[in-house]
Amino acid sequence: MSEGQHNGLAANAGLGAGDSLWQACIDQLAQELPEQQFNTWIKPLVAQVSDDFSKVTVFVANRFKLDWVRAQYSNRIASLLEKLYGQPVQLELALALREPTARTYSTPAANEMGAPPEPADISDDAASIAFKNRLNTALTFETLVEGTANRMARAAAMHVSGMPGQLYNPLFIYGGVGLGKTHLMHAVGNKLLADRPGSKVLYIHAEQFVSDVVKAYQRKTFDEFKERYHSLDLLLIDDVQFFANKDRTQEEFFNAFEALLAKKSHIVMTSDTYPKGLTDIHERLVSRFDSGLTVAIEPPELEMRVAILINKARAESAEMPEEVAFFVAKNVRSNVRELEGALRKILAYSRFNQKEISIQLAREALRDLLSIQNRQISVENIQKTVADYYKIKVADMYSKKRPASIARPRQIAMYLAKELTQKSLPEIGELFGGRDHTTVLHAVRKIGGERQQMTELNQQLHVLEQTLKG
Repeated sequence: MSEGQHNGLAANAGLGAGDSLWQACIDQLAQELPEQQFNTWIKPLVAQVSDDFSKVTVFVANRFKLDWVRAQYSNRIASLLEKLYGQPVQLELALALREPTARTYSTPAANEMGAPPEPADISDDAASIAFKNRLNTALTFETLVEGTANRMARAAAMHVSGMPGQLYNPLFIYGGVGLGKTHLMHAVGNKLLADRPGSKVLYIHAEQFVSDVVKAYQRKTFDEFKERYHSLDLLLIDDVQFFANKDRTQEEFFNAFEALLAKKSHIVMTSDTYPKGLTDIHERLVSRFDSGLTVAIEPPELEMRVAILINKARAESAEMPEEVAFFVAKNVRSNVRELEGALRKILAYSRFNQKEISIQLAREALRDLLSIQNRQISVENIQKTVADYYKIKVADMYSKKRPASIARPRQIAMYLAKELTQKSLPEIGELFGGRDHTTVLHAVRKIGGERQQMTELNQQLHVLEQTLKG
């Protein structure tokens, strides 16, 4: 690391240089890993960086977690530290506290998730028995940026938080990753507790429910399990698609679902797809998911992305000029999580180099992301991907043929070209066989409007977008 980089790190928000190096590493991992993985394994880590940056010691809470972090993440952490520092860095993992000598582990075969087996006797078991709602108090309706992409879901969530156990039970929210589903669920829980402090609320990821079922079977503690889940006033459960192929878990969730509805408690769930799009979930459970209100959250529109960037920058005690926010928002279109990742890169780049935030700085900070986008998402790539998906010829994208089996995919490809590239309407029209820009505009408006109304089309577009973004 050059002296300038070192000084930039040291100046970062008043932190020591070592703290800034580790924070930059954490920020990068937050972009790379699914939120649940990051929050479970990386976020709790504490690091100590030597004065000369040659060694970083990472402290882990217990032996089980230490072994898992070493096996799954240590190589990536080490390579990131070396990349950020510019020279080799020795990474050492150590226990944060002395652990009990006697320890037994559950067997991998017993774990339905295929996730790591958890210790059967860990030091914080006693604490876990006490009720915890697991809510993030920072995720509220006030901190959620509203736009057309999430307006219906937000309105439904507000209604649930004000009148739990009545309409919209269960509330099922679906959409792609990083669109704000989890934020909405925490907002419901936080609002209910603010209005009714005595309410029993639990936010949980579906993987944790699976793990709790496994532990209840292993330890024969189903009375405690049922007391925990069946006595809730509000259950918020994230990513229910993780229940796929887990028969025991689905059975127990069905029982909990029925018990909660019977006592007029409310259930809010999220998923990456609408209920009938879930695979390997029992039909009776799917029918329960679909029995209340199902709402989608879409990728945020341009103005909403700009507002999100400006708000989140302020939350980090930084001011992002509006023209920079527009530049970033035009280039990062898919979800809020990617916007946050881009913002973190820009803020880190600004602080490390001690430069003001500008479009040029944003371009430099995001050069890898921008080059990947420019390389991967072109109108030609969109045409080929859509043609393959709907089983038509790529040549049909440029032809004058008008049967619905061809015209419909062509309109979808035009819509995606407008959403995912920087091409103007006339440029897109030219690439679709020399069509007029008004034809493209009609297609964009038609597909955009129908996406809000037609669940099946919305799901197809989600699949195509994820395919194109790699």
